[in-house]
Amino acid sequence: MVRELVMPKLGLTMTEGVLAEWRVSPGQPFRSGDVLLVVETDKIASEVEADSDGVLIETTIPAGETVAVGTPIARWSADGAGAAPAPQPAEAPAAKAAPIAVPASTRPLPAPVRANGERILSTPLARRRAEGLGVDLAAVTGSGPRGRIKVADVEAAAQTRPIPQPAPQPAPQPAPQAPKIETPAGDRSKPTTLQATVARRLTAAKRDVPHFYLAAEAEVTELAALRDRLNADTESGLPRISMTHLVLAAVGRALAAMPEMDRVWDDEPAGGAILALGRGDIGMAVDTPRGLVAPVLRGAATLPLDRLAAEAASLTRRARDGRLTEEDFQGGAVTVSNAGMHNVTYMTSIINPGQSSILGVGSVRSVFRPDEAGAPVLKRELGLVLSADHRLFDGVTALTFLNRIIAGLERPLRLLRAA
Repeated sequence: MVRELVMPKLGLTMTEGVLAEWRVSPGQPFRSGDVLLVVETDKIASEVEADSDGVLIETTIPAGETVAVGTPIARWSADGAGAAPAPQPAEAPAAKAAPIAVPASTRPLPAPVRANGERILSTPLARRRAEGLGVDLAAVTGSGPRGRIKVADVEAAAQTRPIPQPAPQPAPQPAPQAPKIETPAGDRSKPTTLQATVARRLTAAKRDVPHFYLAAEAEVTELAALRDRLNADTESGLPRISMTHLVLAAVGRALAAMPEMDRVWDDEPAGGAILALGRGDIGMAVDTPRGLVAPVLRGAATLPLDRLAAEAASLTRRARDGRLTEEDFQGGAVTVSNAGMHNVTYMTSIINPGQSSILGVGSVRSVFRPDEAGAPVLKRELGLVLSADHRLFDGVTALTFLNRIIAGLERPLRLLRAA
């Protein structure tokens, strides 16, 4: 029995995927558990395995195409029956008949008349000749009976008429030349299907989501000291704490205090809708060999710091090993993107599609600030930029959220307590 293989649904919100690669060729048998194809979404690449033995008869969608979920992409059978017949040579198209030349009309021209309405006597051939030579019959004297104009009269008039001189034409002006645009030198390469999908979705997010941005600094001298003391305890067996873990904890505590920030805009209903998530999930940007991804840390708003660090480290390892699933990207209204290790003061980020805010984290900087007496004091500051969706939040709400994050970073002992 011949069956259809359709584009699988690899996640709750998946509507389409890129058929990145066929691992089995038409006519090739496969066994249960063999990888048939690779499907890429905007987040991950997944290997699709066969759930039974069979033979691939034909593929109906080539690699590289974007395909909607449920669309047939191949035909297969358990016994190899139903192989696609060899393609028949296309029937030669019937030769088209040569076009038949249509002769010019031989209908005689109407007899001309003078300005006063008097008919000008002329032969039909003379009238046609006059038309061809551009001769005005009213100015021709006929030599035929009753002054009828003949062909010879028309030709004689054509030879004796004055040759009109063409009106002087202005000297042609050179057409304006468009500025020449130099093609930049360098090698061009086609983006991967994943890169193209990410580019398309982030372009749509930047275009369709009304972003606004709030920037501030957090004084993190005490935070850095706390991190160093926690990591000095090497005998506890607890995970090491990074600046990213501490920022995630601060965002989680702020999210627990302000659940109204745990909302996203849903475009599906007419006029849109506001969807309250309420789970305290937080996205975490991770740099991987395949590019930047942002899996979701579940329940981060209420996780103790050590548990948060352990789960964040596990999520990072799976991301870099390419072992994330589609479910790892579901949910979350806010993402933390920390670029502090790359020597940047501020980072203004684009909101991830389906979310409502993102916190860009810069590098820790040592700067002098005046104290209450005006004396310079060396401080360590962390640049933060919150990008927020103006359909959901106004400036006051988003700034209150950002200030709660800063308060958590500047008084870090609060991060050691449960939210």
